[in-house]
Amino acid sequence: MKQPLHDSMNIVARDHEVCAGFARAPYFPLVVKRGRGSILEDADGKEYIDLLASAAAINTGHCHPTVVEALRDQVGELIHYTPGYVYHELKVQLAEELVRITPGKYRKRVAFGLSGSDSIDGMIKLVRAYTMRPKIVSFVQAYHGSTYGALSLTALSLNMRRSIGPLLPEVHHINYPDCYRCDFGSSPERCSLQCLNDFRRAMHYYLPPDEIAAVVMEPIAGDAGFIVPPKRYMQELHSICKQHGILFVVDEVQQGFGRTGKWFCIEHFYIEPDIIVMGKSIASGIPMSAIVGRAEIMEALDAPGHLFTTGGSPVACRAALATISVIESEQLVRRAADMGSYMQEELKRLAGVYDLIGEVRGLGLTIGVDLVTDRGTKERAREAAAKICYRSFERGVIVIFMAGNVLRIQPPLVITKEQVDKSLDVLEHSIRDYLGGKIPDEILNFAKGWGM
Repeated sequence: MKQPLHDSMNIVARDHEVCAGFARAPYFPLVVKRGRGSILEDADGKEYIDLLASAAAINTGHCHPTVVEALRDQVGELIHYTPGYVYHELKVQLAEELVRITPGKYRKRVAFGLSGSDSIDGMIKLVRAYTMRPKIVSFVQAYHGSTYGALSLTALSLNMRRSIGPLLPEVHHINYPDCYRCDFGSSPERCSLQCLNDFRRAMHYYLPPDEIAAVVMEPIAGDAGFIVPPKRYMQELHSICKQHGILFVVDEVQQGFGRTGKWFCIEHFYIEPDIIVMGKSIASGIPMSAIVGRAEIMEALDAPGHLFTTGGSPVACRAALATISVIESEQLVRRAADMGSYMQEELKRLAGVYDLIGEVRGLGLTIGVDLVTDRGTKERAREAAAKICYRSFERGVIVIFMAGNVLRIQPPLVITKEQVDKSLDVLEHSIRDYLGGKIPDEILNFAKGWGM
């Protein structure tokens, strides 16, 4: 039976009746119908410039013709047969490509999954099996996913942890280096890396280094507000890991595949990690993830240590191969660096005009705009972030906030300069509307975000 057409608000109301609320952090009532490049269209036919790229999962842009053609060809050939029992060439080709593009001049192996979360779980199994050590170190405000293993490493929201314990044992959290809100009142110019001392102190008093299997780190702390760690910190932390035989693992689920102006964000720090976990943009929105690591680590598990019926499906592999091809042929890594530099400069210009903007930071097309009530105290302007994002939505630009107050700017890497300029103009008008008291408090009933 053909269903009647409904407008966006009716669809939102229907969603609230039948869909579980815990699976969404709402910002505005956007009902997406179609997308092309950096443009979205909602159920009412209104168009939006997308500065979110589906949470950084659509680096090549919505419905890139090369990816669409690859998918159409593949679904007519073979949709799926589980690689848990058989072989298919596309999976081999993709593994070969991932070995090629990931940093590290050593033998590698690849394992595929369905989401960043399940690949984090697989990584936990691997580092414990390889080192025969139980403990794993993660970071406060880290977000690694929602499965039990990934959630055990996550320390971002109490709502994610309430009433579901116990989580995995022997996971320890240290503070992420935040130069803008330094716990020690220091600055990058006079930093002595005091923030590493709580890790050193932990290893001295209660966390034996010879019992730590791995340090797991986002090379940019994503949902903490796009915090970029100093290169000195990263290199010193990596050195400590090497000194004690601790594996160094990076979660590139959000920042990988060209987003930061490098294939993988860790390359900015001149570090070769032992394992890289990736997902989101690996297949331009088709559910897929991967673990790429040193061969000897990846051989630490025996079958069936970590496999999924639909992991590494032919359709997902075909989409991922097309994604890599598009990124290379259209030079999207370079484009992310250049367009990201341009956007940051324009946003810093706005910071010179509006005291509401405390800091603009990021790498490539991962950019955070930290909104504050006072530049001296750096108190988070949470209400401002929610209202500005909602007003931008009303004006035709999709942008959300993280950490309560940081605007999250991660457009598709194919975004044009014209679209960037238009979106920044909308953002500035939304800031003006907020400062002029023109955005009603009622929107706060909907725009909750991450636990606001």
